Amino acid sequence: MFNNHTEIIGLAAGICTSISLLPQLIKLIKNKKAEDLSLFYLLILFVGISLWIWYGVLRNDVPIIATNSFSALLNGIVIILGIKYKKNLKS
Repeated sequence: MFNNHTEIIGLAAGICTSISLLPQLIKLIKNKKAEDLSLFYLLILFVGISLWIWYGVLRNDVPIIATNSFSALLNGIVIILGIKYKKNLKS
């Protein structure tokens, strides 16, 4: 399945990076508050993740594509909930 240790390290790094937004997402869902959330940071992160996906496609590298696609999904959900819950503060 894996040709060498480099691929294993890369996949492990991708998984760790991908799940890094889970605690923030869980906190958002649980508390329904986003006053301390930086949407600017999340948007920049989303652009970076999107570029990683593009890079993975250009290299035909499935682990890069898969882990960053999951990251993009989580990031997108956090952005959407962040916008939703920040709007609730203004109402």
